[in-house]
Amino acid sequence: MNTGPRFEPLTEEALATLDGGVDRLASEVGVEFDHPRAIELFRDAGQVVDGQTVRFDPGFLRAQVALAPRRFSMRARNPARDLEIGGDHMVFCPVQGPPFVRIDGERRDGTMADLEQLVKLTQMTDALDTPGRNMLEPNDVPLDSRHLLRALAAIRLTDRTWAGEPSSQSAAEDCIRMIEIVHGGLDGGPVLFANCNVNSPLRYDVRMLEGLIAYSEAGQAVIVTPFLLMGAMAPVSVPAALVQQTVEVLAGVALAQLVRPGTPCIMGSFLSSTDMQSGSPAFGGPESAVGLYASGQVARRLGLPWRSGGGTLTASQSVDYQAGYESFNTLIAAFLAGANVCWQSAGWLEGGLVTSFEKFAADCELLDLLQRQFAPLEVDEASLAFDAHVEVGQGGHFFGAQHTLERFRECFWRPTVASTENFERWTKNGSLDHAARASRRWKTLLADYERPALDEAVEEELLEFVERRAGEVGDTISVR
Repeated sequence: MNTGPRFEPLTEEALATLDGGVDRLASEVGVEFDHPRAIELFRDAGQVVDGQTVRFDPGFLRAQVALAPRRFSMRARNPARDLEIGGDHMVFCPVQGPPFVRIDGERRDGTMADLEQLVKLTQMTDALDTPGRNMLEPNDVPLDSRHLLRALAAIRLTDRTWAGEPSSQSAAEDCIRMIEIVHGGLDGGPVLFANCNVNSPLRYDVRMLEGLIAYSEAGQAVIVTPFLLMGAMAPVSVPAALVQQTVEVLAGVALAQLVRPGTPCIMGSFLSSTDMQSGSPAFGGPESAVGLYASGQVARRLGLPWRSGGGTLTASQSVDYQAGYESFNTLIAAFLAGANVCWQSAGWLEGGLVTSFEKFAADCELLDLLQRQFAPLEVDEASLAFDAHVEVGQGGHFFGAQHTLERFRECFWRPTVASTENFERWTKNGSLDHAARASRRWKTLLADYERPALDEAVEEELLEFVERRAGEVGDTISVR
């Protein structure tokens, strides 16, 4: 829970100006949809269609968005892992999508074994709530059946909610069938995230639309996420990027509601800048933070739960000081802006090209710190510790006070990676820097992993489904 005050930099006048910009961009420029059903649905709803471009009545967009719930619950395989989306709730997901992995200084292609280890690590930390879809691309398994293996790993190795493949109708339907096997149907509400990225600027491609439509039909949680790097996929000003982001989100959520009214939707925000000297993405800068603060205000104005793309983003190539401060700047902005879902919250390195095991451990500690920092402060007679003052009096110390002895084990947050040793003890223990301690931490977590129980009949049906579907797409794989 994040019940703290929200940092809101936009005045009512500024919000009204953004609203006007959204209306103008939506009605005069519009959004392109590379899918005949999407075009048909918008045309039947009375919107202006010109080829694949839809120009919207702004009132229509806002009416459609109002059909999406402001808050909703998501079931996990383990009911203790169920999630609440919206309001003051925050949900955290690790890095998603990198093709490369970095382990103990070695950078190489990711493998299925690496992905399975990362899924296990997610299960082992309470700082994270879901493994998402693809913490790493397993480049050693066939592309056409990769989504099946990723989904199977999320189901077998965790007992948490996970994210399905959004990039084709058949892959989405496979993931939906797998959750039907696990949960015995879909009648109990959403159990699966689907992060559908906009092909910014102002375009939805056919593969993402296939996923968005399939998950909406199944009543699953659809995250509509524009991918905006200012200077590349959006203009170079934060207000212009906010307008574009809002139009793209409104269009996607409107489509989801046309497919199935009441579909749970999450406004996605992945808004950062570009290094205008090199053209490379830049992360953790002030523009990104301001964009997140403002995105929170816009989302609350629309009545949508929202996703912060910025978890622990950095452009750094190693787990160093730059990685630390860029990650912190992006993550603290998500907390202050009141994000409900935080993707990319552990392991992101090198602009999203690399999943780092060391940074995964370091980021989980940073998440844990901020979750503790933003927890409500309990103020009552016990916390005032008046009896401790009576016991110690003036000029004494509280180490041996009864109040201290009753609470010292849990009274303060304790790091699992950071060091509080004095220099002599730190030297005696090997003079390990932060990255080395983070490496030790993830290995300890992995050594303690225990696979959560899964009904044998359910597991067997899943294995049969995955092997059969892989064969149907031309891949021969064994998951036994």
